[in-house]
Amino acid sequence: MSDSNAQPTGQKSRSNSESNVDGRRHHEVTLSKNYKWIALSNTTLGMLMATINSSSILIALPAIFRGIDLNPLDPSNFQYLLWILMGYLLVSAVMVVTLGRLGDMFGRVKIYNAGFLVFTVASIFLSLTFGHGQSAALEIVIMRMVQAVGGSMIMANSVAILTDAFPVNQRGMAMGINIVAGVAGQFLGLILGGVLASINWRWVFLINVPVGILGTVWAYLKLKDQGVVKKSKIDWVGNITFAIGLSLILVGVTYALQPYNNSPMGWGSPTVLAELIAGVLILMIFIFLERNHKDPMFRISLFKIKPFRYGNLAGLMSSVAQGGLMFMLVIWLQGIWLPIHGYTFAVTPLWAGIFLLPLTAGFLVAGPLSGKLSDAIGARPFATFGMFFGGVTFLLMLLLGADFSYVSFALIIFCNGLAFGFFSAPNTVTIMNAVAPQDRGSASGMRVTFRFIGTPLSIGVFFTLMVLGLNSTMPSVLYSGLVTNFVPASVAHHIASQPPIGYLFAAFLGYNPMKTVLGKTLSRIPTKNSALLTSKSYFPKLISSPFMHGLDVVLIFAAIICFIAAVFSFMQGASKTPSEMPEITEEISEDIKVSSN
Repeated sequence: MSDSNAQPTGQKSRSNSESNVDGRRHHEVTLSKNYKWIALSNTTLGMLMATINSSSILIALPAIFRGIDLNPLDPSNFQYLLWILMGYLLVSAVMVVTLGRLGDMFGRVKIYNAGFLVFTVASIFLSLTFGHGQSAALEIVIMRMVQAVGGSMIMANSVAILTDAFPVNQRGMAMGINIVAGVAGQFLGLILGGVLASINWRWVFLINVPVGILGTVWAYLKLKDQGVVKKSKIDWVGNITFAIGLSLILVGVTYALQPYNNSPMGWGSPTVLAELIAGVLILMIFIFLERNHKDPMFRISLFKIKPFRYGNLAGLMSSVAQGGLMFMLVIWLQGIWLPIHGYTFAVTPLWAGIFLLPLTAGFLVAGPLSGKLSDAIGARPFATFGMFFGGVTFLLMLLLGADFSYVSFALIIFCNGLAFGFFSAPNTVTIMNAVAPQDRGSASGMRVTFRFIGTPLSIGVFFTLMVLGLNSTMPSVLYSGLVTNFVPASVAHHIASQPPIGYLFAAFLGYNPMKTVLGKTLSRIPTKNSALLTSKSYFPKLISSPFMHGLDVVLIFAAIICFIAAVFSFMQGASKTPSEMPEITEEISEDIKVSSN
């Protein structure tokens, strides 16, 4: 006799299946509620470590050069300074997409955890640099590149880990907190770099180690992969062509900043031109190969998604506008303003970090606020306003003189920090929300790649414009200033005809080059004039007018780039709130791509 309550076999099977699905969903929801804060805190620690490293190196470069006994005015040493700055960025730009793709294939947490370990070990070796002079500089360049591999593992996967862990209506808040950590790291790096460099330059690298050890242990114990792991083959052809093409372009930009023959810069060098042209051609081949590859490293199809396409273009423009700003501000403070106001070159790195704090403060205020509000209102208004306001702040800097009022300077850079803070989190959320879960590692890597490409390009463009501005006014000003103080005309002409990039980097590193370039000539001029020429304020005052002429060109360029970024941010499409933008799945991602065209 059959049981009247019995269910048909198929129905019972479906019921059990539904029960299992409900159980998994309940487990995922419970895990998400508890896990998301672990993911946020650990990725925040990774962001903190990476940004402490970048800003502390920038401030501590004078101490590092003195510590390894490397003369920045020696033309053969200039390349080491460039590579200490640019090598990290180059490796990051080349590696980050590949490492994001590997995160999609093998698990984002695995790659992220390994990144913490590599970064920490590289920091230890940097603090143990054994060489002297150029050999020590080469050691630092190589280990900075190794460190960049670890940093790329962290940066490529941290945002994807956060996107996996947080529901769509809380991602803006999570990204905002993560960005605040990055800005806090910049703040700490500026201060710690100045303080530690005054004690011993090796401590600038060691400061990463305790943070790295804590983050490594914590990541291995607590982080779990929640993302969609998509097994596929590694696109070796794509990886190799992308790495070669992008490397050639960034290497070309780096060497273009060095003098070539009688030119103050190397943009006309056949080698540089060949590198740039070859790099562009190889990247064009890379794009063709990726469009026809079954499992590409760089998912070109993602650019069919309108928010992803314009979000990344806006991010690239933002990076180009902002990437070289810190260098210009540091030169302005360390090389001109602080010495004019009586600060010795030995303490200018520390005080430059302190006086740049309003920039960080603006970012700290706007980062979490824009992230939280974009969750409720939508991302487009904040990203668009942020870039427009950023352009306005660059134009306001044109009103400042070389010997500015610090209150005015602080207010303008605070507003600049606000502007970029309003842009960063909403832009990141827009990009990451636009893609399917199985593409988040690739999307995050592509987003970070645009940022890392933008920064060295920004440095290259900023310094090029600055040198062109200096070259038009510096020789006559320098010649006149030297001859007025009884330096022989032939000597003054020789000094004034040298490429201005050397003097620019002397200012950047807090050096007064007059004693070095004049040498024995100082003993043949009146003592009073000799003392004036080698005083801490003479050279900064001398170069202030040419520097401001070059800086004006840089600031106008940065403002234009910000306004272009604002247009791209607006073109992302009508802003949607999380309630209007459900979690993207693989099944609907293709519909989004089609409808977004």
